[in-house]
This record gives sequence, C-alpha cells and structure tokens, in this order.
Amino acid sequence: MTMGTESLLGELRRTLRDGGLYGSFLVRDLETGDEIGIDPDIVLPVASLVKIPLALVTLERIRRGELDGAAVIVVPPGRITTPGPTGLSRFQHAAHIAVEDLLYLSTCISDNSAADALFALTPPDRVGAVLHEFGLRGITVRHTMGELMETPVERFDPADVHLAHALAIDAGTPGRGHRVPQLDISRANTGTARAFVDLLQALWQSRSGTEGAEPPAIHPDVAARVRGFMANNLVRNRLAPDFDSDASTWSSKTGMLLNLRHEVGVVEHADGQTYAVAVLTESRVAAGRQPGADALMGQVARRLRDELRSRWV
Repeated sequence: MTMGTESLLGELRRTLRDGGLYGSFLVRDLETGDEIGIDPDIVLPVASLVKIPLALVTLERIRRGELDGAAVIVVPPGRITTPGPTGLSRFQHAAHIAVEDLLYLSTCISDNSAADALFALTPPDRVGAVLHEFGLRGITVRHTMGELMETPVERFDPADVHLAHALAIDAGTPGRGHRVPQLDISRANTGTARAFVDLLQALWQSRSGTEGAEPPAIHPDVAARVRGFMANNLVRNRLAPDFDSDASTWSSKTGMLLNLRHEVGVVEHADGQTYAVAVLTESRVAAGRQPGADALMGQVARRLRDELRSRWV
C-alpha cells in the first residue's frame, strides 16, 4: 500500500466517523483483481442484500428443472404478512404471480413479501447450500424476510421510532452480538463486503462450466438474469448518484434495517472498465431517514473507485 493510499484511507475513515457512520467498503477492478477497501472483512447483518443470493439460487433451481419459473403462486391477503413499504404487503386482494415475476418484485423493488414467497420454495438453508456449491463463502442465510422485519420498530408508535434506532445503536456487544436478534451476527443473515464482491465477480465473469472444474461457474444464463434484475433495481438514492451516468451503468441491490445501510453493485464504464463495489454500514445516528448518510456512502465509495481508476490510467 502506498503512502498516498494510506493517507486516503485515513481521511475517509475520519469522514465516515464525522458523518456518524461506521463503514465496511470494498471496490475491486474486475479486470485486474486490484482492490481497495476499508475493513472489508467485518461481518455484518445484510438485510435485503440477501435477495441477491435468493434470486441466484431460485434461477439456478429453475435451470436445473427443480422449479418451474412459469408456475403461478397464489398469494392471498394475509398469507404472507411480511411488512414492507412496497409490493405484495400493500395488496388488498389475492395475487396470482409467476415465480419469475416474484423474482422481479423481490430483487428490483425489494418486495419482502415476494421474497418470502420465494423462500417458501427455497428455504434459507437451501440458498446457503447452493452458494457453497458455487464456492461462494462468507454469506450466511439463516432466516426469511418475515423474521428479519420483526424488529422493535414495529412495536413503537411512529413518533417513537427513534427509540428503536437508539436501541439498535447502543445494545450491541464488542463481539457483534445484539439484543435485537436481526442485528446479532450469530442469528441474522450475514455477510462481508468481500463476500459480496466475490458474489458480484462470479455473476459478472460467469462463463460456461469447464469439465471437472471445482467449484462450477454460475451458468451464464442464470448470471445474466441476476445482472438484469440488478440493472433494473428501482431503489437508486444511495450509490447510484455517484456511479450512474451517460458513460456508465450501475447495477445494484440495497439493504436497510434499523441503523444498517448497505448497497452492493457493479459499475460498467463505456471504456470497458468494470468495478464491483460493496458498502455495508452502521449509522450512529438515531434516525430512520438519513439522506446525508446515503450521500456519504456514495461519496466514499466513489473516491475508492477513483483511486483504483487512477492506477489504470
């Protein structure tokens, strides 16, 4: 690591601290493998980022013939009670939705109820098992979205939601245990910035499997479908302003729960450079809406990407 890189990382750590964030960042050049990060191996609960492996494994099971992507799932009101601001949890009447359309809802608009309909077909332990088949380590899938969303926020009046965020900030242990189960790394769905960059690399560099290869590559058709869902992600207020432009495309998935704010994605530049970016953060501010924190995540990730890009020029 050069003195300039060390200086940059020190500056960015201070910037995050001053902004009330603890951040785990990793940016990797998918062509060269060169990377730069801030605490990229810290294990954190991943919230809705789990919907990327869920989509990958569901599509792989469709490819294998274990599931029918056109099969219609009937979701009557009240059958799936996962709360969420968008999607099926807001429906007043029964919905008849194909498995592949549930994938769109789960991944592109982060519909928790759609994700749980998919988890009913492929339980969390099965998702984890298929990830291991692909040699992808560091992401642990333990529970559905319904279990994820049963947090103190749902038990407070809207005017007192800040108390739930204060509990999230103050009730952890040095070993990352937590009084809130969804924030306890021994009970939550968890991952690291490095593990998600590895997953993104596998999706963007997928090729036909080689006979006898170990582990097998993700099938290119499956990888292309996941990339397509991420390209059409509608939640674009966090890192997208710093990575999406007329000369680049940004494909991503966000995750948010209590004081957690995450986003992972890939920026593809018109000149052919491609970077995987993973940002997992914890806020130290007891508030639900923090546009300044979202902007800060993007700014720090952008500066890390710029550092790698400068080495290529």
